[in-house]
Amino acid sequence: MDVRAALCLLLWAVLFPAAPRTAPGVLSKGSKAGDLQDGCRDLIPCEDSGTLCVQACSPSFHGETSFVCENRTWRMFTDACANLDVQSLFQRISKQEPLPSSEGHVGGGHFPFVGPGKPTHGRPGDEAKYFGADDHGRSNCQADFSCIIPDILSSPAIPGNIADIVELLKNISLMLSEDVNRGKMQSYSKIANHILNSSVISNWAFVKDRNASSTLLDSVNLFAGKLLLRNGSENIQEHFISTKGFRIHRNASGKSFDFSMELNKTSNVSGCVVIPEEELQKLPKTSKAISIAFPTLGPIIEASRPDPVSVNGMVLSVSLPEELQHILLSFEKVNKLENVGAQCVGWHSSERRWDDKACKMKSENISSAVCMCKHRRRTFRSFSILMSPTLLRNAVLDYITCVGLGLSIFSLILCLAIETAVWHHVTRTEITYMRHFCLVNIATSLLVADILFIVAAVVHNAALNYRLCVAATFFLHLFYLAVFFWMFTLGLLILYGLLLVFFKITRSVFIVTAFIIGYGCPLVISVLTVAITEPRNGYLRSGACWLNWYETKALLAFAVPALSIVAVNLAVVVVVVVKTPRPSIGESCKPRDLSNMIRISKNVALLTPLLGLTWGFGLATVLDSHSLAFHVTFALLNAFQGFFILLFGTLLDRKTREALRKNCLSSKRECSLAKA
Repeated sequence: MDVRAALCLLLWAVLFPAAPRTAPGVLSKGSKAGDLQDGCRDLIPCEDSGTLCVQACSPSFHGETSFVCENRTWRMFTDACANLDVQSLFQRISKQEPLPSSEGHVGGGHFPFVGPGKPTHGRPGDEAKYFGADDHGRSNCQADFSCIIPDILSSPAIPGNIADIVELLKNISLMLSEDVNRGKMQSYSKIANHILNSSVISNWAFVKDRNASSTLLDSVNLFAGKLLLRNGSENIQEHFISTKGFRIHRNASGKSFDFSMELNKTSNVSGCVVIPEEELQKLPKTSKAISIAFPTLGPIIEASRPDPVSVNGMVLSVSLPEELQHILLSFEKVNKLENVGAQCVGWHSSERRWDDKACKMKSENISSAVCMCKHRRRTFRSFSILMSPTLLRNAVLDYITCVGLGLSIFSLILCLAIETAVWHHVTRTEITYMRHFCLVNIATSLLVADILFIVAAVVHNAALNYRLCVAATFFLHLFYLAVFFWMFTLGLLILYGLLLVFFKITRSVFIVTAFIIGYGCPLVISVLTVAITEPRNGYLRSGACWLNWYETKALLAFAVPALSIVAVNLAVVVVVVVKTPRPSIGESCKPRDLSNMIRISKNVALLTPLLGLTWGFGLATVLDSHSLAFHVTFALLNAFQGFFILLFGTLLDRKTREALRKNCLSSKRECSLAKA
């Protein structure tokens, strides 16, 4: 006790020598911690923030309650008031005699001292009325721990009782975990369920031991790890804790633990542990696998610890043979808002913290996440997901994408219509024919890709069949690759015009070569990708009609060609800048310098969307995924790419504008002649 607390108690004794020392902060079911009626807040002025005041509990409770001064008001800090005699309960289920220790140590575990007059819920022999006892009122407590259940369940889950029950469970796990049969596990789960109830989560914030939730997790894991699987499997279900066990062997096709549990009175939450088939192949013999689900433990850990982390799903504990190193865990998110992402983590027991290196995200959507986690020890490991602000599912990005795609599709249709109208006027030379030929194919491929993008989104959202999603992904992959390869062809054409002035290529040779590059290469890559990954069900990613990443890295079949072409076309732009004419010796520099800068800027502006350089901004979103500015820039540049192609590839081309003007004049002349 510190000096301020001692002075506080001294002042209390001087002012009110005859007043009983009560603890108005003692809670009961339905009450909220911190609802003070008298005591520190009213009897002692609260001046200095951080000052502690300690009070003893009311006569029917043992322990003490402490309050802290915050904003001139006493707030409850810890509440150790309890009315459970856990020492006596432990002695009932063990073979030990009561210990004559004033500190109440039982088998190395610490229980608060319970002196004369401290009540135990229920009366001696009451347990016989609930659980098959003999005629003399003796129940087989050591066989299934059932005799202590009435006392536990009839006690309020106040902070002090929570701390004592955690200590009781810890000592049971350490000392009474031999031959853990179904009866023992059921009783143990009922006790744990009492303090895991969603209605008492807020009380955990006032438990004196801030690591009590971690101690509970370790204790449950330790006890459940000794569970005997008499018939090859076990399933013990409570509202807020569920334990499942299976016998597993190498010939199994895969094993999963599926949980769907009550989170509170109005909602449920689910989770799943999957042992992949390739992991089961590592087993030398039949082994045991056990998993435990805790739907409310995440909020309890959050309430009892000062860490600014929020668990966004149930906590899943798993015990596997040491040969199995990787498991898949699927978590349903509690918070399903669009801007809330997830981070896969494992619980680091020795350091009592979440470890983000234990797992990696495999796939994610708005409602769920799938994690791949390491499991390299033959002990329980616990995993969950945290809320992650780094995933930018932002309404602004969705709006930009929708508007951009709509405008791009309209722009590309207009671009193709203009090219059709002026084709004979702008393709009179070989080089202009080749340029407009590439432009038309870029626009066509991007138009089809944008439409397929919308189709793929509709297919996924409508939850249509798997084959349709595979087909949409295949053609989406094909035509987006075609866009890049036609941009690559245009880049090669620009280099041909700049560097190979005296080398002539015929129109037919160019068309054949361009089609092989523009459509042949994407077709080969797309077919190989689906042929290699689809037989292993690794073509699609979870939650979207698009290429898989975590299992098969199928997405590399798009990313590597696309980024390689962006790099090559960037080199083409550099060559264009270098080849831009410089002023000769003796000429006035300033006007020519300004003219060259304008010409260079115009060339770069024209070539950037036509050669796909805007996709290079995607690297910025990878390097800094927290930056909304990078994501918005990338979305603007690429969602509106069709509009930029219309603007820079068609409308700003001098020969195209002249051809349009001639067509307009010709149309007016024909109209005038018709009127005459």
